Amino acid sequence: MLVHSVFFWLKPDLTPEQRADFERGVATLATISSVEKVYIGKPAKTEKRPVIDDTYSCALTVLLKDVAAHDAYQVDPIHLKFVADCKDYWTRVQIYDAE
Repeated sequence: MLVHSVFFWLKPDLTPEQRADFERGVATLATISSVEKVYIGKPAKTEKRPVIDDTYSCALTVLLKDVAAHDAYQVDPIHLKFVADCKDYWTRVQIYDAE
C-alpha cells in the first residue's frame, strides 16, 4: 500500500466559483483507475498544539496499491487535467508519500 498525502494552500482571494471549480477538480482524482480510495478534507477543528499545521486549505489522501499504481496515477490524463486546470488556484502544494 502507498499513501499519497497532498496538502493544498489555496489563494485567499479565490471566488466562490473558483473554489467550487477546485473542489470539483480534486474530486475527479478519485476516478483514476489505479486509485484504491480517496479522502478529501479541510483542517479539523482539533485543539491547537505546536505539532499541528492547520494552515492548509485542502488535504487529499490517495490510497494506491503500490509504487507502480502511484506512478500510473501521476501520468493519468485525469490527474494531468486537474493540475493544468487548477494549478492557478493554489500558492503551495506539499506532498508526503508513505509505504
